[in-house]
Amino acid sequence: MYESLTKYLDEFTGTEFGTWIIDKKNDGTPEHPLQFPFVNYSRVVDQFIHDVYSFVDNHEEMGLHNYIKILEDNGIKWNAQSMETAVVDDLDAKCVVALIYGAIRAERFCDGTILAFLKDGTIVRWLERLKTLDADSKNVAAK
Repeated sequence: MYESLTKYLDEFTGTEFGTWIIDKKNDGTPEHPLQFPFVNYSRVVDQFIHDVYSFVDNHEEMGLHNYIKILEDNGIKWNAQSMETAVVDDLDAKCVVALIYGAIRAERFCDGTILAFLKDGTIVRWLERLKTLDADSKNVAAK
């Protein structure tokens, strides 16, 4: 069920996720205003973000648009430290996807959030948990 997301485990190994773009041409005057720094994400990361949004939209029954409540119900706050340190071994698939979606939504408020979660291995850890849960559900269904 989660292959559209877990397929990125292979893609996120040894890849460049993105680079910070910092305006060094302009001086901040009205004639030459500075552009805020932002991350230019790689094609793979852009596609991952697109696939997460598609997954959330295609699985409305999971209620993932309420990701903050899902996280709170699992004792996780919607902030980088709480999300990074969450013990994923105890979480169900709905909460793991809510973590991923929450990280992507946070990018709208804080540039570089996704990059940080990718660089420190947090998103890979979440995807590994999702892959394990997916495999476990297939094994149960096969019995």
